[in-house]
Amino acid sequence: MPAQMPAVVVDGLENQFRLLKVWEAPDRDAFMREVASEVRGVALGGHTKVDAAFMDRFPKLEIVSSFGVGYDYIDAAEAGRRGIMVTNTPDVLTDEVADLTVGLLIATVRQLPQVDRYLREGRWLEKPYPLTATLRGRKVGILGLGRIGKAVARRLEGFGLPISYHGRNRQADVSYDYYPTLAGLAEAVDILISVAPGSAETDKIVNAEVFRALGPDGIFVNVGRGSVVDEPALIEALRSKTILSAGLDVFADEPRVSKELIDMEHVVLLPHVGSASVETRRAMGQLVVDNLVSWFAGKGPLTPVAETPHRR
Repeated sequence: MPAQMPAVVVDGLENQFRLLKVWEAPDRDAFMREVASEVRGVALGGHTKVDAAFMDRFPKLEIVSSFGVGYDYIDAAEAGRRGIMVTNTPDVLTDEVADLTVGLLIATVRQLPQVDRYLREGRWLEKPYPLTATLRGRKVGILGLGRIGKAVARRLEGFGLPISYHGRNRQADVSYDYYPTLAGLAEAVDILISVAPGSAETDKIVNAEVFRALGPDGIFVNVGRGSVVDEPALIEALRSKTILSAGLDVFADEPRVSKELIDMEHVVLLPHVGSASVETRRAMGQLVVDNLVSWFAGKGPLTPVAETPHRR
């Protein structure tokens, strides 16, 4: 384990394996060189880049069990070429992230954090808070209609909002309107929600063109990956009122957040807490453990990623 993870992972793995806690070593590189020939599995939570050089260090490595749905910090294609399994933790966080997404959208449209600050500062005593925008009459576009994207869409259907989406391909079993280009989707809607994973394919695809298409009444919400957004273009779109507002749970250089965004009163910023409830994080941690236990029991991985397919 290169960096510390939740107690459910540490305790669960210590009960089953010899767990090498790299973060406790005075000299981490020296410690990893010392134990490299023994390591068959790695458990990590996004703190460590797993590329070809990392894999080269561990000649007996069989599996990397990752905490979270996104695994853009792992070169899973390279792992697949080497026969190294990569697993993640899908499904157990779907509802939590979808709930947070809807909450972030409402908070952004109705300016809930700003209203809260207004009251706490005693300004309600002076005059009522200004009127806000509304969800009524809006159309929603979703970038990345996977498990979480579909869960968000189902929730927003309950608000009476029409749903459209963009992805690599049209999904045959989905009734929502499909747009083959992201700019086309943005032009057709006034709320754009990104649930897209980080990858070379999605890097900075939400750009100035997309924000212009979204328009001056547009709301942008991102709960996927910060790398999907051209952050300087987003800042300029917010500054110039090319779009109305944004609600962001992810950023380009986490945990560092651009001062320009922090200084903007009309945006809502969260510190990547989409799945951050006690129950959900416990379930994610347990799945990290369960993948490793299942693999070393000879039963195969429970949740392999697409780049490293495995047939039981």
